[in-house]
Amino acid sequence: MPAVKPKIREIGENDLNALGDLLMRGFVHRGRDYWMRGLERQRTRQSPDGVARYGYLMEDGNVPVGCLLTIHAIKTHNGAPETFCNVSSWYVDPAFRNYAALLASMTQKRKDITYLNITPARSTWPILEAQGFECYSRGHFFSFPWLSPRQPGMTVETVTSDSCDIAGLTAQELELLKRHAAYGCLSLICHTARGALPFVFFSLRKRKGIIPVPVLQLGYCRDINDYVNCAGAIGRNLLCRGKLVVLVDANGAVDGLRGFYREADKRKYFRGPHRPRLGDLADTEFAIYGM
Repeated sequence: MPAVKPKIREIGENDLNALGDLLMRGFVHRGRDYWMRGLERQRTRQSPDGVARYGYLMEDGNVPVGCLLTIHAIKTHNGAPETFCNVSSWYVDPAFRNYAALLASMTQKRKDITYLNITPARSTWPILEAQGFECYSRGHFFSFPWLSPRQPGMTVETVTSDSCDIAGLTAQELELLKRHAAYGCLSLICHTARGALPFVFFSLRKRKGIIPVPVLQLGYCRDINDYVNCAGAIGRNLLCRGKLVVLVDANGAVDGLRGFYREADKRKYFRGPHRPRLGDLADTEFAIYGM
């Protein structure tokens, strides 16, 4: 154990280059460009007042030896604005692992904030649960939306970062769609008889696995039932893009969708006053850093 207890402080803008090096040590499967692109998005995005913009740094002297990245966002919950914080990329150099819990304690500072951990390694599940985190999504439903019937009159529109006002969307929803389109996500609107419905999809990196074809993750919708109802129209739009499968966070089979449920090791956890809504991963690491 080091002779002197390391210091923990908020990450500042001047720390970003050294932080990129630290993150590359901790997550060897990610390149420097991945981290620096995400940190630049963190630097320029709107963030709630009074919170850490990037997260927390552990230092031994002036040398970074650990970090915990955070992404804060205001979300509407039961009609009221609430602060949510996506905790991601928790890493401590081996010589300082005895102090790793100090970094984790940063997720307990504010009782009014709901903290999310949406990419926990399986080995950390017991640690999270001991810290008071609860699992809110135990797996994925692998949906094949193009197999769903298409409802008459539905049309799908792509939203870009330059799109203008769209009838049926609030200004906040349109900004969300435009913001995520700028991040490289796929932002769509399904026009239905009852109005416009917003959707965001994240692209997953190609990998070996149960589905050896391009896969999207449902990143945002007002309600999972909106995706179920629009699946036929959205699926045909995605099929033209070569996308056959959409993952939906779930705790079992999703009524009305064609596909299958798989639990495996894809859990998502939260701690705080508000249980996250399935189907809302907007302004999380998946969007800002990429999957």
